[in-house]
Amino acid sequence: MRLLHISASPRGPQSASLAIAEEFLAAYRRTHPGAEIDRFDLWDGTLPAFGPEAAAAKMALFAGQTPQGDAWDAAVRTFERFDSYDAYLFSVPMWNSGVPYVLKQFIDVVSQPGMVFGFDAETGYIPLLKDKKAAVVYTSAVWAPGLPPGFGADFQAPFFDGWLRWAGITDITDIRYHPTVTGDAELERKKALARAREVAAAF
Repeated sequence: MRLLHISASPRGPQSASLAIAEEFLAAYRRTHPGAEIDRFDLWDGTLPAFGPEAAAAKMALFAGQTPQGDAWDAAVRTFERFDSYDAYLFSVPMWNSGVPYVLKQFIDVVSQPGMVFGFDAETGYIPLLKDKKAAVVYTSAVWAPGLPPGFGADFQAPFFDGWLRWAGITDITDIRYHPTVTGDAELERKKALARAREVAAAF
C-alpha cells in the first residue's frame, strides 16, 4: 500500500488540518508498518501552473492532436506522481467557504482527458481512477454545521467530494474539525484527533 498525503494548508505548525493529518499518519504507521507514506505539499513550489500553454495543449488533445510543450509535460508528470499511489490523505482547510486556491490548481493540473477522465458523447464523463481510496481532513474556523448563514456556507466538502467521485474515487472517509468562534475548540480538537486515529486504523 502506498499512501500520499496531499496538504493544502500553508500554515505549518499553526495548521489545524495538518495537526489532524499528522495524528492520522502516526496511527497509520502503527497499524500499517509496511506501508509507504509520502507527502505532497502543494505550497512547496513544485506544483506547475496550468495557464495558456497547458490549456492549448489540452484543447489540442480534444481535437485529436498530440499535445506538446513543457507545461503539458509538467501536468503529465504531476498526474503520474499522483496516480502512482493507492490511497490518499488530503488536509483541506476552508478558505472563503471553499478550498484553498492551490488545491483547485492541483485539480486543474491533474484533471486531464485520458488520465482522470474519459468522455462519451451519449453518457458523459467516465471516471478513470480505479481501486483508490481517500481520507479527507476538513477544517474551518468560523463555519460549522447547523449555524445560520451569517457564519458562511459549505462549498468546501461538496466541491472536493464531488471532484473525487467524478474522478473515480468513491471510497471516501472524512475527518472534521469545525469548532467555530464560540465553540469549545479543545473538545472539538480531541474529537477530531480521535476520529483521525480511528479512521487511520481501519484505512
